[in-house]
Amino acid sequence: MSASCFQNRPSDFHRPHRSSICRIAAVGAFVLLLLLAVTDQMTRAQDTQGNQNPPENLKQVSLEQLGQIEVITASKVPVKATRTPAAICVITQEDIRRSGATSIPEALRLAPGVEVAQVDSNTWSLGVRGFESTLSRSVLVLIDGRSVYTPLFAGVYWQVQDTLLEDIERIEVIRGPGGTIWGANAVNAVINIITKRAQETHGTLVSTGGGNIDQGFVNFRYGAGNSKGFNYRIYGKAFTRGPEFHPDHQQFDDWRMGQIGFRTDWDAHNRDRLTLQGDVYNGDAGQRVGIASYSPPFMTDVQQNAELSGGNLLGRWERELGSGSDIQLQTYYDRTNRKQANFAESRDTFDIDFIHHLTLPGRQDFLWGLGARLSSGNVSEVVPTVVFTPNHYTDKLYNAFIQDEIPIVGDQLSLTIGSKFLHNGYSGFEIQPTARLLWTPSSRQTVWAAVTRAVRTPSRVEEDLQLTGLAAPTPLTFFRIIGDRKFSSESLIGYEAGYRSLVSPKFYVDIAAFYNNYDHLLSVEPGAPFSESSPPPPHTVIPFFFRNGLLGHTAGFEIAPDWTPTRTWRLRGSYSFLHIDLDKKASSQDTSSGNSTQGSSPHHQVAIQSFLDLPKKLQFDQTLRYVSALPAQLVRAYTTADVRFSWHATRSLDVSVVGQNLFQPHHAEFGGDPGPLVGIERSAYIKLTWQSWQR
Repeated sequence: MSASCFQNRPSDFHRPHRSSICRIAAVGAFVLLLLLAVTDQMTRAQDTQGNQNPPENLKQVSLEQLGQIEVITASKVPVKATRTPAAICVITQEDIRRSGATSIPEALRLAPGVEVAQVDSNTWSLGVRGFESTLSRSVLVLIDGRSVYTPLFAGVYWQVQDTLLEDIERIEVIRGPGGTIWGANAVNAVINIITKRAQETHGTLVSTGGGNIDQGFVNFRYGAGNSKGFNYRIYGKAFTRGPEFHPDHQQFDDWRMGQIGFRTDWDAHNRDRLTLQGDVYNGDAGQRVGIASYSPPFMTDVQQNAELSGGNLLGRWERELGSGSDIQLQTYYDRTNRKQANFAESRDTFDIDFIHHLTLPGRQDFLWGLGARLSSGNVSEVVPTVVFTPNHYTDKLYNAFIQDEIPIVGDQLSLTIGSKFLHNGYSGFEIQPTARLLWTPSSRQTVWAAVTRAVRTPSRVEEDLQLTGLAAPTPLTFFRIIGDRKFSSESLIGYEAGYRSLVSPKFYVDIAAFYNNYDHLLSVEPGAPFSESSPPPPHTVIPFFFRNGLLGHTAGFEIAPDWTPTRTWRLRGSYSFLHIDLDKKASSQDTSSGNSTQGSSPHHQVAIQSFLDLPKKLQFDQTLRYVSALPAQLVRAYTTADVRFSWHATRSLDVSVVGQNLFQPHHAEFGGDPGPLVGIERSAYIKLTWQSWQR
């Protein structure tokens, strides 16, 4: 089945009035920034005694400090990155800022082993260690612990996953299966986008800018607090993005979004922490979708804006119980509305999660938890050839997990064992165990190995969809993909090992290797053709069914060195190798799914980043990327580069110029749209940021 049926594709319905409004807002914000800069210069001498000191933006963090960052995605409790028995990459706020990224998918390109390709102006394809697609089905994505995948197709709508990039503290990327902690769909990776606590964002931030593709953007944030431990922030952002290059001159992929949100944190009674946060968004993203019909011309490429709106509200309570014990209760509500050319969906999701962390005799670090999620979705029929039966369905997911870290030899050798137990309405009961070994022969070296089972549970697409497309106009023949609830969970058993070493204070290296064995993978199996007279005219239908007819394995490794040759210069690199081998089971008649999956992920990826601090408060940053060919997408290998030049003009004002995809006028990265491959254009933008701090 073509992924394009469920992707937002840009439209050629331009709306000048919206773009004009965004540009007017950008000009207004630019004038405001100039006024704030003048005010900053006039009051600069008066603030020398005060308590408002900006952070040292140009100061490099040492590699040893980076290794001591505490991460939570691998085990749901804070653990130093160097003591994590998993392939983990932490993308820091400084990494995001200096990369010049304007979206979360762009920022994820900084992680080794992560495959991010841009389909058009508003659509991305993403995978980790293979299975790259616009649906991102094998990757679980979280924002502050809130799952953002949709049960409609067990994937991610990347167009609506956003926040103020300046508010992101870090992005934790766990390559490899994470189902033991996070449950179903964390098959190949877990990506957790973690925002800053409210006390870290006091003051005012305003940024604005624009260019030839990122045509205009405005961001605002204000944060404050009191002496009783209560802190808050509010933010808003809006942008308009222009179309990429289209060989057929159909400029359909413009994109406009607006979003507001808040976060409050309250540290109460020295042992309780309460968090409440939420977001609301609205916008549209152009799309081009192939839609079949039962009347001539029987197949049409429709260009139309997808209407996107929604919001979420999350609450979290954390309490320290003493003696190394603590509990956490988190709940959230998420609302999604989406109307596009071939279907419309509204969805309400309720989730609750409880975790208890305690220390057992023998210094065992024990963790257990319970959770439940109800996701009620309603799919409206827009065209008769895309139908979900029933149109309304509530996905119910219940889960529990246990995990125990057992010291074997002091702090040097430990074994972590655990399992996730879950029940869903499609495949019933699932179990996802793991065993992980961690050895730290010295404070600067880590060796780890793991064996894990993970599953991807069925989605409504595989169970309830009827998708009809044109096979031939003469004689009139259609193909029809039919979901009939005979598709079960895909499964993986993953074997991983890794080595991390701070070779010297200036050089760090992270190496990870993996072998993943897959079974019950999705296949599309043909059925016996039949005749159909309703709806007229009479025609033949070739049915296809979702089954679990594929199996296979992937293998590969990632190497990520990090070097700071001088105090003001940092070099990062990564090389990722991937081999995919999928086969049909003896009973399968699938002819395309395996080849499509194998040919949609690059065998080789290389990235080199340079972060250079210059005199006069200047920064010069460069990123070079190489991606090998994707035969199934008809995409050739490409090399491209991004450059960022920044000037810290005053204590509060920063001016940056960013160039992206500079090596060619345009290049293709992934298919998915009907019609020719879209070229991702060479682009540039300027950004002005004004920020004040208070404590």
